[in-house]
Amino acid sequence: MRRYGKHTDEDDIRTRPGRRNTRPRSNIRPKHEDAAEGMVLTVDRGRLTCLVEDRVVMAMKARELGRKAAVVGDRVALVGDLSGKKDTLARIVRIEERTSVLRRTADDDDPFERVVVANADQLAIVTALADPEPRPRLIDRCLVAAFDGGLEPLLVMTKSDLAPPDKLLELYGALDIPYVVTSREELADGGAADRVREHLDGRVTAFVGHSGVGKTTLVNALVPEERRRSTGHVNAVTGRGRHTTTSALALPLAEVDGWVIDTPGVRSFGLAHIDPSRVIHAFPDLEPGTEGCPRACSHDEPDCALDDWVTEGHADPARLYSLRRLLATRELTEGD
Repeated sequence: MRRYGKHTDEDDIRTRPGRRNTRPRSNIRPKHEDAAEGMVLTVDRGRLTCLVEDRVVMAMKARELGRKAAVVGDRVALVGDLSGKKDTLARIVRIEERTSVLRRTADDDDPFERVVVANADQLAIVTALADPEPRPRLIDRCLVAAFDGGLEPLLVMTKSDLAPPDKLLELYGALDIPYVVTSREELADGGAADRVREHLDGRVTAFVGHSGVGKTTLVNALVPEERRRSTGHVNAVTGRGRHTTTSALALPLAEVDGWVIDTPGVRSFGLAHIDPSRVIHAFPDLEPGTEGCPRACSHDEPDCALDDWVTEGHADPARLYSLRRLLATRELTEGD
């Protein structure tokens, strides 16, 4: 049915404005050049706790960032209320370029990549020598993720009073990884923290390890309660003690300059996102030998040039064995 008669007054007819009369959309985003710089300390249900100068500020991600998410360790730009007072909320408008990224997948069949920590200098892999037994495959996977993400590894072995570290040290000796051996008594009296702290000075270190190895106990010793309080209401955001199992948390070190990032305990460390060709970069003594490798060489096949390179005496055979053991972790489960 016609709404208007044959001789209608044009002023009575509603017309949709043309494109020229509407405000055009733009892909240009505000630069926020006056935004303050901050560091993400923890993330919980869309709220991010950030350190801005000496203030702990609660923030949320700006819509203009789209699906790009900020993680613990990220350097970000914030606008809004940066006072850090109760019930205030700032806005993260920019995530700065990352210098390193620790990533993992739930398992090797999961294509969804999870960024655990950004901008860490070092990955401390904490493993018990007994109770629970060491899991070399899990350690290997953490090493691969560290090498791929641009982090230097540090091996921390706990509970040396229950078992000697010799076997594990022999397994990783060819990798020249720095390490610290501690006992339960040293964890209790602070001696372990002192020796670990020597490797953390001036660096941002992410701690990983599965449940029961003493990771959180060590982190608590490295960051006394007064230093935790200095980060403001972090615990109020994550829940008392809950951060040790559900979310990563960045904490300032005591006595030396640096940060530790306590991550949730892991049961597995998927490497579906890892390109095996990048792992060779962590072996600079072997990398020149790959020039004669066939295209897309896995470095663990009959035509790999590394075999002749090592046979000719250019590198230690133990290093090639270690490389191939790490590469094989993508085909093996942690329990193998």
